[in-house]
Amino acid sequence: MAIDRRREAGGGGRPLPEENGSVPGAVGGGAAAPPGPPPANAAGAEIQALPVPPPAAACSPLLLDYDGSVLPFLGGLGGRYQRTLVLLTWVPALVIGFSKFSDSFLLDQPDFWCREADGQGNWSGTLAPIHANHSGNGSIFPPPGLPTPAGGNASECGCREWHYRIRAGLVQNVVSKWDLVCDSAWKVHIAKFSLLVGLIFGHLITGCIADWVGRRPVLLFAVIFILIFGLTVALSVNVTMFSTLRFFEGFCLAGIVLSLYALRIELCPPGHRFMITMVASFIEMAGQFLMPGLAALCRDWQVLQAVIICPFLLMLFYWVIFPESLRWLMATQQFEASKELILQFTHKNRMNTESDIKGVVPELEKEITRRPKKVCIAKVVGTRNLWKNIVVLCVNSLTGYGIHHCFAKSMMGHEAKMAITHNFYADYYTMAGIALASCLAMCPVVGFLGRRGGLLLFMILTALASLLQLGLLNLIGKYSQLPDSGMSDSVKDKFSVAFSIVGMFSSHAVGSLSVFFCAEITPTVIRGGGLGLVLASAGFGRLTAPIMELHNQKGYFLHHVIFACCTLICIICILLLPESKNQNLPENIPDGEHYTRQPLLPHKKGEQPLLLTNSELKDYSGLHDSAAEELHFGQRCFAQILQTSDGADTNLEEFNSATKANFGIFNSCADYS
Repeated sequence: MAIDRRREAGGGGRPLPEENGSVPGAVGGGAAAPPGPPPANAAGAEIQALPVPPPAAACSPLLLDYDGSVLPFLGGLGGRYQRTLVLLTWVPALVIGFSKFSDSFLLDQPDFWCREADGQGNWSGTLAPIHANHSGNGSIFPPPGLPTPAGGNASECGCREWHYRIRAGLVQNVVSKWDLVCDSAWKVHIAKFSLLVGLIFGHLITGCIADWVGRRPVLLFAVIFILIFGLTVALSVNVTMFSTLRFFEGFCLAGIVLSLYALRIELCPPGHRFMITMVASFIEMAGQFLMPGLAALCRDWQVLQAVIICPFLLMLFYWVIFPESLRWLMATQQFEASKELILQFTHKNRMNTESDIKGVVPELEKEITRRPKKVCIAKVVGTRNLWKNIVVLCVNSLTGYGIHHCFAKSMMGHEAKMAITHNFYADYYTMAGIALASCLAMCPVVGFLGRRGGLLLFMILTALASLLQLGLLNLIGKYSQLPDSGMSDSVKDKFSVAFSIVGMFSSHAVGSLSVFFCAEITPTVIRGGGLGLVLASAGFGRLTAPIMELHNQKGYFLHHVIFACCTLICIICILLLPESKNQNLPENIPDGEHYTRQPLLPHKKGEQPLLLTNSELKDYSGLHDSAAEELHFGQRCFAQILQTSDGADTNLEEFNSATKANFGIFNSCADYS
């Protein structure tokens, strides 16, 4: 009954959302009367129809349809000003790539040994290699040309002077500066923790702030503070100060990443969102590829940190050249600021306002006195479909980035016999190359299968690679121990490397596509909070790597099994997601609720779907008339049957013949109907 009342109030169709979530004339499923004096008597109030709010109470549907009316009026992505803004969102991706992968160089575990010299500074021949790097990254051998002792043990961790050979192109890094080896090696993992934890908290908090104050203030304040904390990191006096400042650096970096991601999505028309996002990913990976060369040029970790942070100084000019997201202003009904920004767009693009065929500007002037309405991500809890979609994508992101570390550890040397190389640059560029290949494969797959189909395909590949690595390799290991099996451990190693490459390839695609998918299906009014949740889930997945290293890889197999089970759950949950390819972005919560699940494969021609959408519902208004005609015809048929039966005697033969006649009349009636 509540649905019927809402349809009657909206003119027979779906009511337009009012003020980011409320339905005009409906509160709690019923129609609400406008404020005014109560009726004169209670009896009159019972029989009086509830008045419908005036049309002015609802926001103009033209202004709520950003992709269908406002964006075409501004020229879409064809406007010169829009293309300039998209380019400005791409440029910082290179520096973001430097910052995200700086831990691989600042905190790399070098090869190290204890040096003892005589009073003249000559080698005494008592060089003792130490197994200080319990995570398996270091080497126990001294540089070539130095004497190698018979052996050392962990008791020699009390050495007073350490010498290092850093493999990451630096002469000195954080580990060698403060001797973070032996009993202090755990501080390295805490330092890796700090940046990731800062990213997680930054995504959650800055996402909510971006929905409340806008994307542009979050971006600019994050740039200012990352300059302060990032440059102070280079002046750290101990590892505690370094770790603390890295937390705040990660917090500010999260604000930059999230605000740029949201601005990029909200600038683009439906057909260009994915490719523009992928271009930003490629630029970020270019930073990953260029990072070793930058480290080799800087030579010192403090210089490297300063070189990574200083380019953010150029982003201070974004306060002047980069506007607020027009889509967010329109969705939150800040129409006065929206009008000024639309005039700025038309001036920059040298457009004539007379080309406004749909009348966006006149409608905007009518609604300019409306109060802004902003929404918090907590409103998702009261929805039916939207919260489910966001939770599914968060679990997918967590699983994709979490299991990625399992595959990387299997390939890079969880066990020495499974390692393919001990060269730092070979390992680094292998990881970067797999990520690049994954992004390249995403472009045609998502273009052909869509967001949901591509995510499902990559998750299936991840699950297969994980299950085969856990199950098939154990089976091969059992048969390789038999004398007549003809299998060796090298066969198991080759299979492990192959499954690890496939798993890293597909899991990287799962994580990246989950973030993009969530940005598309989350309404504009809470897109910052939705992006913050899915990016924070990705950060929790990445956090499993330093956690496992801190515990010296204890529980590695159980860790892999848990994430393998999660992949199977995710495959089922992905089927519940809607498809957002070539769809308009939802602007408010009712629009996000309208994103419902659709068939994974298109219907065949002439095939009737089981569940029809609102646009496919047929008109059954004439069904009552035809049913009444059939009812009258049936009554006439049964009247003839009764007349035939009344003339029958008690004789059995006459009764049978009457029964046959009755059945003949009944069959003719059934054939007619």
